[in-house]
Amino acid sequence: MNEHDHSDRPARNISADQFEPDLVAEPPHPINWNLLTSHDLEQELLELNRWVNWLRTEYGLPASVIPPLWHRHPELLWELSALHLHWLCAYDPNQDGSAPFGWHRDFLDARQRLRDWVATSGTRLDRDRPTRHTIWPGEEPPADSVEQSITDRDADFVQFVLEQVEARRAAEDAFYASLDERTGEIPS
Repeated sequence: MNEHDHSDRPARNISADQFEPDLVAEPPHPINWNLLTSHDLEQELLELNRWVNWLRTEYGLPASVIPPLWHRHPELLWELSALHLHWLCAYDPNQDGSAPFGWHRDFLDARQRLRDWVATSGTRLDRDRPTRHTIWPGEEPPADSVEQSITDRDADFVQFVLEQVEARRAAEDAFYASLDERTGEIPS
C-alpha cells in the first residue's frame, strides 16, 4: 500500500458534474447601484460584503481604510464596488498573468482614496455619522447628523440591506402601479 492508495476509505458519491463550472454565471460587469432591482440590490450587497470582509482581513486593513459601516456611506460603497470589479477581472482565469500586479498597483491608489473618503465621511471603528454635505445656496440644511456608537456591525449590515431592499421594492411597486393597465405606458 502506498501513500496514494485510499482503498480503506469509504466510497463517496461524487460525480464529475460537481466540478463543472457554473455556465450561467455572468462575467464581471460594472454595477450601477442606482439602477438595480430590489432582488439584484440584495444579491450584490451581500456579495460585496463577503468580498470586503475577505479583503480587509486578507490585507489587514485598518478602519481608516475600510470602516465597519462602509455600507452606510455611498462614497465608500461605490469605491469598494469598483475595486471589487477590478479584482474580479484581474483574477479571471482568462486574464493575462500580469493583471494581478496591475490590480495591486491600483489597490495602492484605491487605499489612499478610501482613507480620504473615510476621513470625509466621519465613520470610525466604534462610531458612525452620516457623511456631511456642503449646502449650496438655496438648499435646505439637512437634519442634524447624530453620531452613533457601533455595537453590532453585522446586525447593522443586515438592517441596512433590509431597509435598502424594501425602499427599492416600494419604488418598483410605485412605478408599476403608475402604469396604464391597458397600454403598459406611463400616463402623461
